[in-house]
Amino acid sequence: MVVEEVNWAGSLEEAEFLSRLYDLKSMPSTDNRFPDAAGDIWQHRINNYDWEAHWVFYDRRFDLMNGDDELLLKFLAETVHPIVRPDVTESHKLVQLYNKYLRNDGFELAEKSRISGKPIYVGRNIGVSTVPGLSAAKESFSGTDVVYVTQQITRMEAAILNDPGLAIGTAKELVETCCKTILVERGLEIPKNDDLPQLVKRTVKELKLTPDDIPDRAKAVDTIRILLSNLATITNGIAELRNKYGTGHGKAATSKGLGPRHAKLAVGAASTLAVFLAETHREGSDG
Repeated sequence: MVVEEVNWAGSLEEAEFLSRLYDLKSMPSTDNRFPDAAGDIWQHRINNYDWEAHWVFYDRRFDLMNGDDELLLKFLAETVHPIVRPDVTESHKLVQLYNKYLRNDGFELAEKSRISGKPIYVGRNIGVSTVPGLSAAKESFSGTDVVYVTQQITRMEAAILNDPGLAIGTAKELVETCCKTILVERGLEIPKNDDLPQLVKRTVKELKLTPDDIPDRAKAVDTIRILLSNLATITNGIAELRNKYGTGHGKAATSKGLGPRHAKLAVGAASTLAVFLAETHREGSDG
């Protein structure tokens, strides 16, 4: 940020920005004329303006340059929060800039959720949350016209470690979105009362499972249907996980919830199923 001369406080005053992360009233002042950090920040950044623009990175009170990766990632994510930086295009460019440097150390900022249609980012370790099936989903849906699908994948990936419940809920939404998109593109009506397993079953029924010119096609179709039935069972399991532990349903305050390993299972299964359905649909459409 220092090299690129980024205005880290965005549309806020610097003390106002830092108050979102720190309790400035409880932090000591470096100027004996003021009782706390809030006072000397006002004195030296507004009243006298005699501190350099990136003073915060060298101020030991804020501990941003002392190897605490989690604290630095929270700080960077806050600089692109919609309240701090309302311009989505500007935030996106800044995230790209951050990630160019962060990925060298195994980290990145990724979209976790949205507020009023604007992304909220979270820092994550990109070397830890790799999930089988997720990479294939990212590749398969990278060129899709359904922007929301890629947003769901990004949200799942970012939430696995930081918010397993959100990852589980989004895994279910990914399969729902994929099935509904396929059915709409094939000109079919989607019953409003279809649950997730029914939606998967309806989608599978409409797909051409094998090419016409392979030997023993009928046997191959039967085998694939059995495999897809198992995938639908996994999908039903994802739905149950979401109902009990994921987002979208109220739970008691004492509810413990699931951890990252459970989220990886849900996300991996959903991604594998979504990729299979989408690629089978595309092959049928191309043919």
